[in-house]
Amino acid sequence: MSHHTMEEDLNILEMNTEPCNNSNATCAKTAPPQAQNNLTSSTVTKKCPFLVTKVHCQMLRSFTANLKEVVFGTKLAVLFPAVPLAVVADFYSLGRPWIFALSLLGLTPLAERVSFLTEQIAYYTGPTVGGLLNATCGNATEMIISLLALHQNKVNVVKFSLLGSILSNLLLVLGSSLLCGGLANLRKEQRYDRKQTDVNSLVLLLGLLCHLLPLMFRYAIAEEYPSIATSTLQLSRASSIVMLLAYAGYIFFQLKTHRQFFDGQEEDENEEEKAVIGFWSAFTWLVGMTLIISLLSEYVVATIEAASDSWGISVSFISIILLPIVGNAAEHAGSIIFAFKNKLDISLGVAMGSATQISMFVVPLSVVVAWIMGIEMDLDFNLLETGCLAFTIIVTAFTLQDGTSHYMKGVVLFLCYIIIAACFFVHKTPLINEA
Repeated sequence: MSHHTMEEDLNILEMNTEPCNNSNATCAKTAPPQAQNNLTSSTVTKKCPFLVTKVHCQMLRSFTANLKEVVFGTKLAVLFPAVPLAVVADFYSLGRPWIFALSLLGLTPLAERVSFLTEQIAYYTGPTVGGLLNATCGNATEMIISLLALHQNKVNVVKFSLLGSILSNLLLVLGSSLLCGGLANLRKEQRYDRKQTDVNSLVLLLGLLCHLLPLMFRYAIAEEYPSIATSTLQLSRASSIVMLLAYAGYIFFQLKTHRQFFDGQEEDENEEEKAVIGFWSAFTWLVGMTLIISLLSEYVVATIEAASDSWGISVSFISIILLPIVGNAAEHAGSIIFAFKNKLDISLGVAMGSATQISMFVVPLSVVVAWIMGIEMDLDFNLLETGCLAFTIIVTAFTLQDGTSHYMKGVVLFLCYIIIAACFFVHKTPLINEA
């Protein structure tokens, strides 16, 4: 699909302009073909004094329409004022806990809108490029927070936030979707295709193995091998490379060789929705919002300890519970909406697909980036955190094994998330700052 440049759009607008009120001249639309070829833009401007104004009005209307769709097209738009308030709070040093809270609120609608914009771009690029774009931008908030935390050498914040994102997608997002979908469709049988859930579960179990090995390695030979930390780090880096290769194979499997597993999901989405803004408009908004997310994420990472001390909440709870809820706002809303419509294939694809992206792409990518930056980040997430991850993946796989759903499955997953959140709320883990 071709995309017009700004100059071409203006030329089209000039050709379609109505006749001017000037009795001695007519606009390009009514002039003979030969006369049209001889008219320059300056001549048209002189003969049609309302043309430039009309062009400007057209551009203004286009911007207003895009603003309405992008900024005010979500119920989370009420949180957008938190973005400038966070900047003002940082500029005037109004208090680090206030900066953290406002930044967290501002990230919520931004994360949801980034997902919306990537979907708009995917309508123009096609499913293959669109799928890769969604894989990259769907978890933009988590990736940006991780990279900024790595830059400040806060490895624990990176580990906690990424772990929390996986738990949030599999328990909170998926659990809420199955619960709401089951209640909304009590008299209907809810079924879904097990093929895509089996693939996602298999890939998540591979990621779990890569997380368990460094932990078991450390506990197995800690007393016999003094340089266990170096060996654990080397094992983690090797495992991260394997995970990235596995994720590349997963993308190739999903978009090329076995697209029939996911074609039904794409067809259902395309039947109901079409692009509401242009390609370049969506791309420009996406770049701008990503820059704002980077700014607010920097505020969050820099003030997380101050917020923890001021509120009396552990850094682990903030990173594992609060930050992922913000980052997964888009997945949460979209998954529940499709579950209400009894389209569980799409809901499962959203929730489990996002968890797979975090586990098999963002986590190993963070390890590799830390390796390049000279920071020692491994895949050992400690016993409690890794145990919660293992339980979450296993209980999710058991929940989705029969191809049918009801609200009780959602209740169980949601309550599992509540229990894990309570565990990290009472577990006061100090933040180890290696800087």
